[in-house]
Amino acid sequence: MFRRYLSVTKPGIIMGNFISGAGGFLLASRGDVDLWLMCATLIGLSLIIASGCAINNVIDRDIDVVMARTRKRVTVTGEMSAFSALSHGVVLGIIGFGLLMAYTTPVAVLFGLFGYFIYVVVYSLYMKRKSVYGTFVGSLSGAVPPVVGYCAVTGQFDMGAVILLVMFSLWQMPHSYAIAIFRFKDYQAANIPVLPVSHGIDKAKQRIVIYIAIYALVVMLLPIAGFTGLAFMAVACTTSFWWLIMALRGYRRDVDIVGWARRVFAFSIVNITALSIAMALDYQSIAPQVINF
Repeated sequence: MFRRYLSVTKPGIIMGNFISGAGGFLLASRGDVDLWLMCATLIGLSLIIASGCAINNVIDRDIDVVMARTRKRVTVTGEMSAFSALSHGVVLGIIGFGLLMAYTTPVAVLFGLFGYFIYVVVYSLYMKRKSVYGTFVGSLSGAVPPVVGYCAVTGQFDMGAVILLVMFSLWQMPHSYAIAIFRFKDYQAANIPVLPVSHGIDKAKQRIVIYIAIYALVVMLLPIAGFTGLAFMAVACTTSFWWLIMALRGYRRDVDIVGWARRVFAFSIVNITALSIAMALDYQSIAPQVINF
């Protein structure tokens, strides 16, 4: 019983967002960590993400059944009813938002609501199924966790939060396109208009390279603006440059497209995890002069 209630929340996604949320929180804390606030923020954020994933599984039952990687989800096999999964998601969401409202800041709660609405309503119910721009819309919700972590500490949407939002949104694009390439047949069978299916794999390869290049430049804004130090810059330069080199290898004549896409995807996780840890550890102890919005 516990296994199905856990699996419907997509634990892998929760863990990845937990790490990025912690990175944003610790970056903003600059060494002065309020452990209680951190626990409340990360637990609340994780429950909200779990809620969104559970409800997404209910919404996606019709397309999950035709995709090889999702047809064994408990909402597809009947191991868990749609009502149970939906109820589970609603309860988790109420608790998660309750924690953020009780212990964090209005700005953090606002961004939590923004990310949740984008993922559950705009992306899952419409954009994912109807538009090639669904990936871009989904990237906005995927970029919210580090911003929530950051704003839980600062209570304001300043330049640091802007950089995190743009940085993590850009990262989502090549990460998602790579998945769509090596899962091409799944998306095609489900009639989901991701870029490789709607515009071709060559176009997706081009966009992957462009987004990684822009992402690598945006990441540099954190040390340039004084939010992080040289250690973060070294990690960012090394991992982002290597990720770009991997992406460019997709243009070799003898390339195995599926294998290449899997490697680009796998390294995207290494990259963002390394950067989340680096910005959590190599913060600037003196607050930079930031622009508030």
